[in-house]
Amino acid sequence: MTGELTLTGQVLPVGGIREKVIAARRARMAEVILPFGNKGDYEALPAYLSEGIKVHFVRHFRDVFDIVFDASADGRQLH
Repeated sequence: MTGELTLTGQVLPVGGIREKVIAARRARMAEVILPFGNKGDYEALPAYLSEGIKVHFVRHFRDVFDIVFDASADGRQLH
């Protein structure tokens, strides 16, 4: 995940989504968590960058928690 949280747990948009996705691809990550506010930035990426990566868009820290710990229960590994 990349992002900033408010004191109430809201996930705020960040910059550099293209660079973050490229870094995830280089690290061979299968899933990433991004702020919902950056969905448009992600959708604007060329298909070859987003291909093969499952993206979770989150609005609140609780969403992140549920994704990460549900993944652990399934035996999947998030990076």
